[in-house]
Amino acid sequence: MDLEARSLQPNVKVVLLAKLREYKSDLNNLKSEHKRLASANSNQAARDDLLESGMADAMSVSANQRGRLMMSTERLNESSDRIKESRRTMLETEELGVSILQDLHQQRQSLLHANDTLHGVDDNISKSKKILTNMSRRMSRNKWIISSIIVVLVVAIALILYFKLSK
Repeated sequence: MDLEARSLQPNVKVVLLAKLREYKSDLNNLKSEHKRLASANSNQAARDDLLESGMADAMSVSANQRGRLMMSTERLNESSDRIKESRRTMLETEELGVSILQDLHQQRQSLLHANDTLHGVDDNISKSKKILTNMSRRMSRNKWIISSIIVVLVVAIALILYFKLSK
């Protein structure tokens, strides 16, 4: 999720990375609290078991242990609920990230298609430019040829007139 969030747009990335850090810290806090409670409960239970054999008032110890056990169970249930809520939020965030990645993929495909189309149009324009250049050259050459023919005809007419009028 961290890598996916880093590959998003800057405005979305900042929000998602902040949420991700918050979720990670919450998860680490819950893990450490769970370990602390589990080790405290197991150490306390072992200590109480050792002390209970020597104590005369077993009923009060049992009630005291029961109360601590219920408090520990309640804390553990609250921690489990927070973990479930964090997991649910994480899954929602992951779904949102997947949706964003799919949208970005579609946009990338659209851009690639537009780029390919643009290159095709550019190629067609280049071909058209070559054809127009060739047509312009032919037109200029034809003008020169026609001009040369006209000049030759005018000179021929002038020579014919000169010879006809001089006789």
